[in-house]
Amino acid sequence: MNPASGELPLEVSVDDVVYLLGLPTGRPRLIDCRELDEWAICHLAEAELIPLSQFAELAPQRFHDTTQHIVIYCHHGMRSQRAAAWLRQHGFGRVQSMRGGIDAWSEMVDPAVPRY
Repeated sequence: MNPASGELPLEVSVDDVVYLLGLPTGRPRLIDCRELDEWAICHLAEAELIPLSQFAELAPQRFHDTTQHIVIYCHHGMRSQRAAAWLRQHGFGRVQSMRGGIDAWSEMVDPAVPRY
């Protein structure tokens, strides 16, 4: 984070997401931008599904607070970067992509999360 501007880096590590989700207050909103069939295989408990294929259509209905901290994840981190960049282009300054996606989460945080 750049303290002078309050700007967050576009990517955040899975370790940082674990920390953020463990905070008693001020936890980020967690968005899964994978598709429904992937969501059915596995997803993080606190996540909301907004598939990248419908992101531009659904985002205006689902996102309202441009100051809210949002962490987006996908399978490996590429789609979530696109979704985070899209939100940033639309005025949401506190959006981050979880580096490595749910695959990295399974590998580094919770092996009970199925890998595919």
